[in-house]
Amino acid sequence: MPRKSIIGITMFVALTIPTATQAAGPRRMERLDRGVVAVRRDDGAVFVSWRLLGTDPSGLAFEVDRSVDGGPFERVHRSAPDGPTGFLDRGAPVGRSVEYVVRASGSVAETGPGGSSFRLAGDAPRGYISIPMKTPEGYTPNDASVGDLDGDGRYEIVLHQASRGRDNSQRGPTGEPILEAYRLDGSFLWRIHLGKNIREGAHYTQFLVYDLDGDGLAEVVCKTADGTTDGVGKVIGDPGRDWRNPSGYILDGPEYLTVFDGRTGRALATVDYLPPRGKVASWGDNYGNRVDRFLACVAYLDGERPSFVMCRGYYTRTVLVAWNWRDGKLQRLWTFDSDAGPPSNRRYAGQGNHNLAVGDVDGDGRDEIVYGACCIDDDGKGLYTTGLGHGDALHLSDIDPDRPGLELFDIHEKASHPHGVELRDARTGRVLWSKPSPDVGRGVAMDIDPRHRGYEMWASGPGLSGLWDVKGETISLRKPRSCNFGIWWDGDLLRELLDSNRISKWDWNRESESRLLVAEDCASNNGSKSTPALCADILGDWREEVLWRTVDGQELRIYSTPIPTDHRLVTLMHNPQYRLSVAWQNVGYNQPTQPGFYLGASR
Repeated sequence: MPRKSIIGITMFVALTIPTATQAAGPRRMERLDRGVVAVRRDDGAVFVSWRLLGTDPSGLAFEVDRSVDGGPFERVHRSAPDGPTGFLDRGAPVGRSVEYVVRASGSVAETGPGGSSFRLAGDAPRGYISIPMKTPEGYTPNDASVGDLDGDGRYEIVLHQASRGRDNSQRGPTGEPILEAYRLDGSFLWRIHLGKNIREGAHYTQFLVYDLDGDGLAEVVCKTADGTTDGVGKVIGDPGRDWRNPSGYILDGPEYLTVFDGRTGRALATVDYLPPRGKVASWGDNYGNRVDRFLACVAYLDGERPSFVMCRGYYTRTVLVAWNWRDGKLQRLWTFDSDAGPPSNRRYAGQGNHNLAVGDVDGDGRDEIVYGACCIDDDGKGLYTTGLGHGDALHLSDIDPDRPGLELFDIHEKASHPHGVELRDARTGRVLWSKPSPDVGRGVAMDIDPRHRGYEMWASGPGLSGLWDVKGETISLRKPRSCNFGIWWDGDLLRELLDSNRISKWDWNRESESRLLVAEDCASNNGSKSTPALCADILGDWREEVLWRTVDGQELRIYSTPIPTDHRLVTLMHNPQYRLSVAWQNVGYNQPTQPGFYLGASR
């Protein structure tokens, strides 16, 4: 049976997925509770699921107790030691409040409500958790991220409330971005008003939510400016300055980088944003479009503790700046600049995407930043550049489980070469196969057909048709209509299709999509991108939840799968690469999560 070593974890990848994996090496990962969630199904039964942690021993069994209308708890389920972390409760009374407590068998520490319980009200809607929003007038809930802001082992939501936005290429004033934090029970925590000197749009406000200093409490990091007001009402910089020019661009005035306390939204530290604008024209135009193309990510650059990287530019000049947040201080680690440093850096100009990815592509235990068509090593030096140029989507994972290491599927906009879509070796940048197209707008890589080992790939662009396997062979002349997000939703190891407010399954026999879920009264974000607020494994077993806003913008709904599964996997949030992909999901043109190991069907 083939074996692969991914980020210090040895795992079988052929016929079965391992039942448990440990968090990689010395990496400091989040302390999470059991993430218990209960979902009322259409047939009246309740599906209860919970997390298997990366620190759990193998063969751990679980007990599930149920209380009805506040009465005494009774044992309703005991899992097998190798069984799935879910239970379908067909005996749950309909129309009455039920509460579930899940604990590891024999564990005193996991008794009581604490972090291992979930209460489902008798009048709770079927299929989702409702979180009321304090959406300001003129705003709409947009992208979200999660982190444990208060140290209780549960995730909280940080939400970008967006008003009128514009692409950088569009002149005119925009609204003023807002960040808000909520608990999963709907409790409102704080609001950060970024102010009039931060433009609204997909390319401006890249916010990161992560425990950066290892104290068990997540911080929030983003670009700020004169007039930004933190969660306790303190103003950063000069509140009286308005740096917007007649075209609505902000090409003068100070730019800041701020770390905020996740519990309160209070600004903990503010420094100058690096790199500065400098000469606007050096970024590719003189009116303010390409100078304000920002990206951001979290990466374990030393293999042990998280750092974060703030980026500027990708059409021409490209700069990445790495930071540590330690002991209440910001420390700059390194700067990569395609216009400075060794002459080889010049080849990295113009290679960035509208998004990025993070993973240990060279197997040394430390993360690299895949910046579109190039890759920056953990020490801030260029690892490689393909020279294939800009694109709108990329996917980093163990796409081909029979090759060593990770692969990367990338697409290219307005390509002047024959590699409109390409699969490459993530360590070296060597193109494994490609397909020609002059202009590719979207591309996806995920396992949707169990008859072919590895991920399937497809894309949208002139001359591109059908579905490809990991060798670049066409396995179907038809492809899914959706070329957007993926989600692990039903009971198998294949990935489902997530687009707009719908989840669909690819029927490989009929070569068509079948609908699994339509989130009524919900809407997607970001125009034609049709992305959710967030898709990630934030509750329950290893499968993913979807956060959608309601059409009226007054509610976030967390949809969690009601479908039992026979597969037992560690929560994906304890896979380092997957967790970091959640942190960068809201950046630029949102992309789906990807783990650092092969998760799919095998034959």
